[in-house]
Amino acid sequence: MDLFSIPPRVCLWRILFLLSIFQDYMSSMLDCPPTCTCSTTDIFCNKSYQGNFFPLLALQDTVSDGNTTNSLPDLFENISTIHIENWSLQTLKDLDMELYTGLQRLNIVNCNLRTIQSRAFAKNPHLRYINLSRNPLTTLSWQLFQNLQLLELKLEGVVFNCSCNIRWIQLWQQRGEAGLHNQQLFCFNGYSKIPLQLMNISQCDFPEISVSHSNLTVTEGDRVMITCNGSGIPVPEVDWTVGGLHSINTHQANQYPPNVHSINLTLVNVSRDDNGFMLTCIAENIVGMTNASIQLSVQFPPAIINFEEPQKRHDTCMMFTVRANPLPTLHWSFKGEEIKATEYVHPEMEVYQDNLEGCLLFKNPTQHNNGNYTLEARNYLGVAVKTVYAHFLHPPFEDYPDYVSPTPTAIPTTTHRPEEDTFGVSIAVGLAGFACVLLVVMFVLINKYGRRSKFGMKGPVAVIGGEEDSASPLHHVNHGIITPCTLDAGPDAVVIGMTRIPVIENPQYFRHGHNCNKPATYVQHIKRRDIVLKRELGEGAFGKVFLAECYNLSPTKDKMLVAVKTLKDPTLAARK
Repeated sequence: MDLFSIPPRVCLWRILFLLSIFQDYMSSMLDCPPTCTCSTTDIFCNKSYQGNFFPLLALQDTVSDGNTTNSLPDLFENISTIHIENWSLQTLKDLDMELYTGLQRLNIVNCNLRTIQSRAFAKNPHLRYINLSRNPLTTLSWQLFQNLQLLELKLEGVVFNCSCNIRWIQLWQQRGEAGLHNQQLFCFNGYSKIPLQLMNISQCDFPEISVSHSNLTVTEGDRVMITCNGSGIPVPEVDWTVGGLHSINTHQANQYPPNVHSINLTLVNVSRDDNGFMLTCIAENIVGMTNASIQLSVQFPPAIINFEEPQKRHDTCMMFTVRANPLPTLHWSFKGEEIKATEYVHPEMEVYQDNLEGCLLFKNPTQHNNGNYTLEARNYLGVAVKTVYAHFLHPPFEDYPDYVSPTPTAIPTTTHRPEEDTFGVSIAVGLAGFACVLLVVMFVLINKYGRRSKFGMKGPVAVIGGEEDSASPLHHVNHGIITPCTLDAGPDAVVIGMTRIPVIENPQYFRHGHNCNKPATYVQHIKRRDIVLKRELGEGAFGKVFLAECYNLSPTKDKMLVAVKTLKDPTLAARK
């Protein structure tokens, strides 16, 4: 069916039907209290009701599904406002509001409320607005609200008994806290109702507090005692809050007439884990609460928590963490020498309380940076040292060393060799001797027959004009085994051994003949600075022949290998 063909009235009817189903589902889970109107966020009870219980969303008996039960705390937490008016509540109990953990506004107006138990708001940390107007409350404790951040506390229409118990309300009104300075508050002094601002109660003081130390610095393992004195009327209760303290601690209370309560805190075997701990002393009575704090500074020698192998990041990092108080000075050394901070190796660190955390950074390290790195941390209480081997790169060609490192000469010792080893050495020596003899014979034969082939060649290459000609001398480097005309080395190349070398020949050697298939060329003049001799190839009647690199010879190549003949007789006649 095409959804777009459904008339709008049918769609609206379906939406209303789904909403009614959802409402029935919600009501099947939680039942709104009588005379109240409920939504997912509010409970509003403004009709007269003689019940003396706090309105609580009731759970229906039909709910048995596990998933539904798990969602019930969320349903209570979503309630942000509760308004109760004209009920007969009388007492607000500790358990009445425990489920409403997300409550922000509470109005209990004209509900015959007489008592609020001490932990009634303990589970409502988000409560910001409380209205207790027109209730017959005679007293109210500040401790109900000590863990709340109240923006407004409305007490209009409440007539308290003038006593020390409501002195805190008078002080809050004077300081303008929780909007009390904008309200007309009254109390009954036994004769008449008077404004709360005019109440005068003797021997009802806000507590005062003092401690024996303004700051406390100790060394790890020490024993120390701190004293806190609280004074006031009524005499305040005094105590140290030491939750989370690692050091062993004991408390000793003393009473000093007329109105001083003292307590001694003794720390035994002070731990470094308590460095920076805030020791807080609290003094409180029915008028209010005050406190004083001391920060504990524990000094201890350095400890290197970690010093790690290199890790590749933007730069290579050797991470470290050092803990000490006072903060230590750090030194790094490599192969026994202290590392000086440079662009390529330097430390970077941050300080958090008694921790130094950071990296020894390397920029583009090489195999030369491989080795042991030592971190030393030092303060006046001690020294900590840790060494880590750092590997950055493998040395190049480590499997083929270019040199042999010298080793100490060992004193020869006579040992008994097995017969198998002696026989193997004999064979190796014999083969080496045979190879040497063979090389000598080959060298003699090459020199003997190579010279003959040079002077026994036919044609224009051998002798021109009755003189020994060295035209195309590079063709004779092969010791007469291959002649220039039989070697197919190309018009601009000769072969030396197994190497094909491009050359340019001097056409003056071939005025009346030819060089294989090479056409006549022009004489190219080459500057001496463009020739770099590499090695000697041989010696002829008129001079030596060298293998050289010639620059600026070809427009397509930067340099070329050529054969160069140097003349013994540097005259003009010898050059022709």
